Amino acid sequence: MDEYKKLSIKDWAIEDRPREKLMYKGVKSLSSAELLAIIIGSGNRKQSAVELSKSILSDCDNDLNLLAKKNIHDLVKIPGIGEAKAISIISALELGRRQKAFPSKQKQKITCSQDAFELISPYVEDLGHEEFWVIFLNQANKIVEIKNVSSGGITGTVFDVRLVFKDALLLGATNLILCHNHPSGNLQPSNADKDVTSKASEAGKLMNISVLDHLIIADNQFFSFADEGLI
Repeated sequence: MDEYKKLSIKDWAIEDRPREKLMYKGVKSLSSAELLAIIIGSGNRKQSAVELSKSILSDCDNDLNLLAKKNIHDLVKIPGIGEAKAISIISALELGRRQKAFPSKQKQKITCSQDAFELISPYVEDLGHEEFWVIFLNQANKIVEIKNVSSGGITGTVFDVRLVFKDALLLGATNLILCHNHPSGNLQPSNADKDVTSKASEAGKLMNISVLDHLIIADNQFFSFADEGLI
């Protein structure tokens, strides 16, 4: 039965334990596997938390961006990962995404497509499905609200122009920036993307609400309708 004895980090030398290593040497001294081991908390009957974390990263080709795209169902397929560990991993990665978005949000004002990209990218950059977001702005282009208005599948999502402008009226927004991601990595707008942009722009003119831009985000890059003269 000894071969099935649970491997415990407590049995390791102090300098090899992730938590103690963080305390004495600082967080920068930890590998990605060690950081992940702290998040999941424990290993299983055959692997320590660090060994299990190495297996998780190996399953993602040691690419944290690929790990961030996995959902609970993907993670629990990895031997040794149950729902609790999967939830811990996803929660930690989401917190990191929100932290990335926070400094940009403090700018409060959108002055160009790059500002909009930096603001919205953390919300959509690692998603395996398409989501549509809207940045609601006042007359001075200061941020009023950032809202996810639609979530869909791998190849598309539904954008309801009426609901977006209803939100704009309720928020007192006078300018909008449309944003959505392409999980495929293709930055080029589809005919449907162009159609949505055109319809939203025309609807906005009737209510004196300007659609300033439409961003397509993929692989940490973006396509701007405004920069390309398409809006």
